[in-house]
Amino acid sequence: MAPKVRNRTVMVVLAVAVTAAVVLLVTQLAPRSGTNGPPGPGGRPQPPATSPPPPREYRLAEAPRTIPAVREWRAGRGPGWRPVGGGRVVAERGGPLEDEARLLAGELDLEYGDGDAGPGDVELALSPDTPGGREGYELTTEDNRVRIRGSARAGVFYGTRTLLQSVRERGEMPEGTVRDRPDRAQRGLMVDIARKHFPADWLADRIREMADLKLNQLHLHFSDDQAFRIESETSPEMVAERHLTKREVRELVRLARSRHVTVVPEIDSPGHLGAVLEAHPELKLRNAAGQEVPGAIDIGNPESGRLIDRLVREYAPLFPGAYWHLGGDEYRPLTASDPEANHPRLHRIARERFGAGAGVADLATAWLNDRAATVRALGYTPQVWNDGMHAGGVVKPSAGREVAYWTGKEIGARQPEEYLREGWSLVNFNDEYLYYVLGEPHDFIYPTGERIYREWSPAVLRGSRAVPAELAGPDRIRGARLAVWCDRAGAQTVEEVAAGIRLPLRALAQRVWDPRPPEAPWPDFAELARKVE
Repeated sequence: MAPKVRNRTVMVVLAVAVTAAVVLLVTQLAPRSGTNGPPGPGGRPQPPATSPPPPREYRLAEAPRTIPAVREWRAGRGPGWRPVGGGRVVAERGGPLEDEARLLAGELDLEYGDGDAGPGDVELALSPDTPGGREGYELTTEDNRVRIRGSARAGVFYGTRTLLQSVRERGEMPEGTVRDRPDRAQRGLMVDIARKHFPADWLADRIREMADLKLNQLHLHFSDDQAFRIESETSPEMVAERHLTKREVRELVRLARSRHVTVVPEIDSPGHLGAVLEAHPELKLRNAAGQEVPGAIDIGNPESGRLIDRLVREYAPLFPGAYWHLGGDEYRPLTASDPEANHPRLHRIARERFGAGAGVADLATAWLNDRAATVRALGYTPQVWNDGMHAGGVVKPSAGREVAYWTGKEIGARQPEEYLREGWSLVNFNDEYLYYVLGEPHDFIYPTGERIYREWSPAVLRGSRAVPAELAGPDRIRGARLAVWCDRAGAQTVEEVAAGIRLPLRALAQRVWDPRPPEAPWPDFAELARKVE
């Protein structure tokens, strides 16, 4: 019996040993609560296996807040985009958008790069099928990146302004898609640099300011009775001591073109030529009593036209834009109660040229027609002040020009509807809202941003009444400019002018980009203006 018992005992001992080994092995392999799991590479303990957190639920993003406000917003759900280290602004190196990309990269403190865009990047691209014309754009924020596309460089640039303002206002670009375009083609600022000298640096600051607001025209009125303010090789004797050099003008135009701003020059004639005539006294106009007529050139003398045309041709290479402003306003002979009796010589010349029924106004119309032909031959579309458009005469204003409507207060004033029904395109300079006249002479009052924002639109051309809707479309009223006139040049410093036009310029930018009544209350708009600068 002994051998049998011994064998059973051995089997029991073996079974116990195997069971203990299995328990030990399971204990070593199984993760224990509150402790790390089995060793990983290099013998380091690994964290215990956990379930991934549920995806974050994002609300629909709010539209970016910019000046001007975006016209169309399709909200998305997501974290949006923020400029962080390692992010880039991407555009083809050496391509048409490299300048826009480098500018935005510097403004956002990012790197410029080319190639494929990745997470954290902003991509700029030209896409011919982008709606909205050459100034329209589409901006999409998704997957931690921003893509801005437009059919032309200007549209892409305006998309970068929207992105920049949104980052300034809230630190990010919200998730979603912006589709945006301007309502009016001409959106700008006019500065009377003739009566008051504005340094080149000041004008450069205005160009940058305008570009951020998607304004696209800087109009320089550089000749008037008080001074002629741009260097001249053909007539240096008429240039004021304080003036812009041609080199400064070229630099300003170069900066403007890089920001998609066109510089519009103006040599006003046949009035407002006092500074030119001081250097050319032989061309001063005299009335029947032999008295000089202030600022008025003798439009009966062929040498007068040759002088102005020579100046236009001299300055044309400086200004490669689409428009040239010819002036045409406030010619003193036409403000007399009887122009023909006050200027019998001009009356005689008009009859000799245009027939027995012609008068002084016909000679003035012919003068502007000749100047318009000069600038058209140089590739410009001429613009003239509305009181240079004389009605009812033998000579008619030549076609192919635009009318800068500023007043309804001149002698023989005509309502803006008359011009529109005659087929003229107008640019809005309404002196009730858009005239910033230094010293506030002649009942002018400094315009306020709030009044422009609340009451004005491109259709409000004269006073506070809008023209009929059928006449007010973008093809008829091409846009608007805020005008700084320096009638009393010492009334404000250039710094005070910049501060004074700050909110009016922003209100104008809103209403020419989108003429619909703004949604934001004025206090919110004014506060937003501070945040996005």
